[in-house]
Amino acid sequence: MTEGFEDARSRRNWLERLGELIPGFRGFQDRELRREVDKMQREHLAKELGRLKVVSRGKARAYTDEGQLGVLHLFERLDRQLDGLSQAIRFSDYGASGFFDVVKINEPELEKLYQFDLSVLDDVSGLSGDLAAIPLPGKGDAAEAVEQALTRVGALEDKWAGRKTVISEVVKASG
Repeated sequence: MTEGFEDARSRRNWLERLGELIPGFRGFQDRELRREVDKMQREHLAKELGRLKVVSRGKARAYTDEGQLGVLHLFERLDRQLDGLSQAIRFSDYGASGFFDVVKINEPELEKLYQFDLSVLDDVSGLSGDLAAIPLPGKGDAAEAVEQALTRVGALEDKWAGRKTVISEVVKASG
């Protein structure tokens, strides 16, 4: 995850590099880089959840086409939860958390946040596997597989809601 921050830092233009020589500018600049990396991370996660929503809808459509409507309510619930989680991630507002304040965030604390974000990415990858495991109509119990995906989305919602706490802890440890 630190690669994203370092990559954004390396792409700065000459004016930004010159600004490093101005006292206090570095903290401002790092804060803006944190904003940029955080936004890129959230956009990536939201897009991946959108892709998974398309996969889920495709599976639901297969059941509809086969006239197996008994499981559709679960697919609809999954669709709503994926949409809600995607929106929560995309439009996260951390308000006065201090993460984007001029305060310098120490590397070990920043690494904790990046590790948290990596664990969210791993969970989204697991959700992708859950959706892939939903059997085609007539090939197995779709209800059980969709319930597994719903459980994973619920855990992801809870985890994402806890990200604000992780950010607050990072800021507190750096302050």
